[in-house]
Amino acid sequence: MQKPTNSDTSVAPLSSTCQGTGAVQMRIKNANSHHDRLSQSKSMILTDIGKVTEPISRHRRNHSQHVLKDIIPPLEQLMVEKEGYLQKAKIADGGKKLRKNWATSWIVLSSGKIEFYKESKQQALSNMKSGYKPESVDLYGAHIEWAKEKSSRKNVFQITTVSGNEFLLQSDIDFIILDWFHAIKNAIDRLPKDSTGPSRSLELFKIQRSSSTELLSHYDHEIKEQKPEHRRSLMFRLHHSASDTTDKNRVKSRLKKFITRRPSLKTLQEKGLIKDQIFGSHLHTVCDRENSTVPGFVKQCIEAVEKRGLDVDGIYRVSGNLATIQKLRFIVNQEEKLNLDDSQWEDIHVVTGALKMFFRELPEPLFPYSFFEQFVEAIKKQDSNARIEMMKCLVQKLPPPNRDTMKVLFKHLTKIVAKASKNLMSTQSLGIVFGPTLLREENEMGNMAIHMVYQNQIAELMLSEYNKIFSSEED
Repeated sequence: MQKPTNSDTSVAPLSSTCQGTGAVQMRIKNANSHHDRLSQSKSMILTDIGKVTEPISRHRRNHSQHVLKDIIPPLEQLMVEKEGYLQKAKIADGGKKLRKNWATSWIVLSSGKIEFYKESKQQALSNMKSGYKPESVDLYGAHIEWAKEKSSRKNVFQITTVSGNEFLLQSDIDFIILDWFHAIKNAIDRLPKDSTGPSRSLELFKIQRSSSTELLSHYDHEIKEQKPEHRRSLMFRLHHSASDTTDKNRVKSRLKKFITRRPSLKTLQEKGLIKDQIFGSHLHTVCDRENSTVPGFVKQCIEAVEKRGLDVDGIYRVSGNLATIQKLRFIVNQEEKLNLDDSQWEDIHVVTGALKMFFRELPEPLFPYSFFEQFVEAIKKQDSNARIEMMKCLVQKLPPPNRDTMKVLFKHLTKIVAKASKNLMSTQSLGIVFGPTLLREENEMGNMAIHMVYQNQIAELMLSEYNKIFSSEED
């Protein structure tokens, strides 16, 4: 028997030509498969720059993972733009109103989102390792605006998301809240406004929640390319969401009919079911209703303070009990007979707090919006006499309710200043308290810190030069 050569080794010990040919093909195929595995294994070796080259997947279901990986950026690419402590209150969740609870939060602003932490950055990061997840706000399509009417606190702005969540953010330090407002606004403005943004999940959310024929046809070709079981699942979700939308439209139609059939506000007021409010109404509306140029509630509060509060330390600066102030506010709005000498109002700070709240809740401040810039220009004048003369002219041009109420209020505040040795409330202190309350810009978007300085100075000048400014108004 002859020894087999090297070339025969791969096909031995085959006897027949047909069987040998089949075995050769199988071994070549197996060798090729082995070669493929080796080539894929070699492709996983680290390159000189430290990256792993991933093999190309031949499976359709893995293809979607690569697409999502390309669309959703890794966490390290979401760069932190700003972080720090602010006061936060969530007032709506998915369109449902929530009770406002203020809490201090460590806020991190990054690309397209805001995260709220309960602790400082270092503690938050350590908690994240143990599975803690912060509350996150998606800024795509979000809206930001100043919200002074949403809280009695100063420097408050609101963020509203497309999902119906609403957040209030606040800081007592002017330049800090301004910096945050502009940083978040710029982050929102940089984000795409259409549905072709980087988040694929937003598109899927719109498909599931909408029965629009245009959206269904837009994704029809994607449905046809999917596997039968995936296609059936997606079609079920689409038809199910269309049914939900039909039910919602039916409910909306009924609500619309109910709203259109309900009595008008005037009819309810005539029947006595809804009474006219004192707090939150325009000054001229309250005065017209009372046939006066100074609201009766303002006169009552001033009389009570001058009767038993001129010597009280920190009058108008110290805050009263908020619950008691709200109770007083409710009684006034219900037009019940008010007696501020009653024992339940014995804390004079409750009376002063209610008076400040009345002026703060005016839809248009005591110094009308149309006069704001003119009063600011007047306070900027270097010459003292010119400054006082311009103030006097502006006061005379005010509507009678504004002018007369202003005169009564500042005359009362001069009596407070006269007892400054006992109540420790100087002209400057009262200017800080009443400046932002009585005088503010209609759109407080910029220069808030500068305007606040002018507000305080205008209130101080009205107090220190009361006799000259209101000379023609004196009785």
